[in-house]
Amino acid sequence: MIISFVLDGEEQTLDADGGLRAVDVLREYCGVTAPKEGCGTGECGACAVLVDGETRLSCLMLAAQMNGCIVTTAQGLGTDGPHPVQEALADLGGVQCGYCTPGIAVTAAEFLKRNPDPTRKEIRDALSGNLCRCTGYHKIVDAVEDAAKRLQKEHGRGE
Repeated sequence: MIISFVLDGEEQTLDADGGLRAVDVLREYCGVTAPKEGCGTGECGACAVLVDGETRLSCLMLAAQMNGCIVTTAQGLGTDGPHPVQEALADLGGVQCGYCTPGIAVTAAEFLKRNPDPTRKEIRDALSGNLCRCTGYHKIVDAVEDAAKRLQKEHGRGE
């Protein structure tokens, strides 16, 4: 099957089995390493990507479902460098081993687009599908809260 989509701003046309999982096609055919194989059952969020601007779990998505879509991984989040979420995660220690970080980054970026001034509870709820074994979440929530402020400043809404 021919599958055509935009991946991190680049046109992709692949001859691949449409029944393969999107995470496998992204990693093995396209060479992007941001989406991780965590659980394979949609429980951990490590494979999260944006599909047409919405967070999707690529381990639960078929390759054929990417056809005609815009797919953004953590590698494609920032336009002129790292996205504010990625910067805040690094600056505030919201990453340790880094395995879950790409999924958290895309989930948080999409969430902040919908909710630019979230409460800490809203951040925790938005990230509830992303599991992290290392950080205990406090620094991740701090980072997303900080990223919201950075984005507000970028868009002229902050201090």
